Amino acid sequence: MVPTWQLRAAFAQRLSAMYGTEVPAYTTLLEVAGQVNDEVAARDPDAARFGSIDRVTAERHGAIRVGTPEELRQAAQIFAALGMHPVGFYDLRDGEGAVPVVSTAFRPTDPEELDRNPFRVFTSLLTTGDRRFFDPDLESRLDAFLARRQLFPPELLRLAARAEAGAGLPADQAERFLTQAVAAFELSPEPVDRAWYAELERVSAVAADIGGVAATHINHLTPRVLDIDALYRRMGERGITMIDRIQGPPRWDGPDVLLRQTSFRALAEPRAFRDPDGGVTPGSLRVRFGEVEARGIALTRAGRARYDHLMAETDRRTALRPDADRQETARSLWQRGFPGTEHQLAVSHQAFFTYRPVAGRPRDGRCPPADLTRLLTHGWLTAHPVVYEDFLPRSAAGIFRSNLTGEGTRDADLAGTPFDAHRLAEALGRPVHDPFTLYARQQDRSLRQALFTLQAGAALRALDHGELIDTEPTGTEPTGTEPTGTEPTGTGATGTAPGTTSADRP
Repeated sequence: MVPTWQLRAAFAQRLSAMYGTEVPAYTTLLEVAGQVNDEVAARDPDAARFGSIDRVTAERHGAIRVGTPEELRQAAQIFAALGMHPVGFYDLRDGEGAVPVVSTAFRPTDPEELDRNPFRVFTSLLTTGDRRFFDPDLESRLDAFLARRQLFPPELLRLAARAEAGAGLPADQAERFLTQAVAAFELSPEPVDRAWYAELERVSAVAADIGGVAATHINHLTPRVLDIDALYRRMGERGITMIDRIQGPPRWDGPDVLLRQTSFRALAEPRAFRDPDGGVTPGSLRVRFGEVEARGIALTRAGRARYDHLMAETDRRTALRPDADRQETARSLWQRGFPGTEHQLAVSHQAFFTYRPVAGRPRDGRCPPADLTRLLTHGWLTAHPVVYEDFLPRSAAGIFRSNLTGEGTRDADLAGTPFDAHRLAEALGRPVHDPFTLYARQQDRSLRQALFTLQAGAALRALDHGELIDTEPTGTEPTGTEPTGTEPTGTGATGTAPGTTSADRP
């Protein structure tokens, strides 16, 4: 048997090889990322703090887009065969750069599985019934077009269901599954209907990329790098045109949190087009780009609110002084307004950590204290950051807009189709996991085990009563600006959590 995690690792590797043949600049990106990672690992003894060099080197996240709930369910079945589950709900239909999709991310949810292979796929669903983008006539024709296509062959779906049920596949079936799964995400050679694609592109380049072609495809594959600033410089030195800046938190002297992202610009790729007279002529499309990311510590809701506040204040000050350096503005705000050490993040409950008892600590008859600050400060526990495994729509928005062919059209006076995490879970036929819940569960398990090892009964009782550590917001935002939103969340087994605000959507 080929177990689930090996299927996932093999799929990620083969998909990366395939995408490198389709987008050669992606191979350059991998080469530069590998060089930077090796150099950081050689000079920094703490380089593995956010994951081993083997994990970081193997790490990828991809992005695909589908047109119907049925296509989304089928994609979910394929990812389930790889041990990947929907995490988070992202509504991308509002705000600057709005596009007619809602999204989730498929990834492993167990920390051990993430360590084995942390492959993720951000998957977007076209909302054809949203009147802000599609009138009834276009919706009807778009739905009919989507109903005629088949993204995933029946044999692939049967093998995927078998792999999910059996936690893997026999070797011969595994090979068949992997071959068909990779082929399903290749760029289709079938000619694109020029007039139909152009009609959808006037609404949204994303709508055209989903509903104007006969198949889905990988839009980007993203490696992980340990020094994104160095990578950004070196890609430019290689002659690769990058977007104008690195998105996300600024580079500063404090802890790395969430993630920083950048990309090279979407390249014009040759495609065949079918003209109204039936003839086929050559052309090109710019829809795929090369993204890269550097990951940091996962923030709690309180930490995320603080992050959003600082980003909103950066936006406000940059708008007032457009000639000022945005990164310097952000860095100055972060130095004054964000916890400057991991210890401060931990004791203020603004980031997630796993906790371990200090080995060999001399016992002097004292009982461990019942609050986290003293447990850490007095050397009873050590804190180890939980890596942020999810996506950051606000920082991705800049990348997305930098690679669009046009602004599209959207009638903001009309009401959008209601869509939330619960409805997405219904479309999937599977629960959508809340990322905050996953991080909190990982933290709680480690803290409980550490306290049990220390025989810290009072601290365990405080933990049971929510007094030792609280991952919900514990105070108000700094005066002057309201929080701009929270991390997109999803549904678990019980109920629905809120989604993003308009300030946090690409």
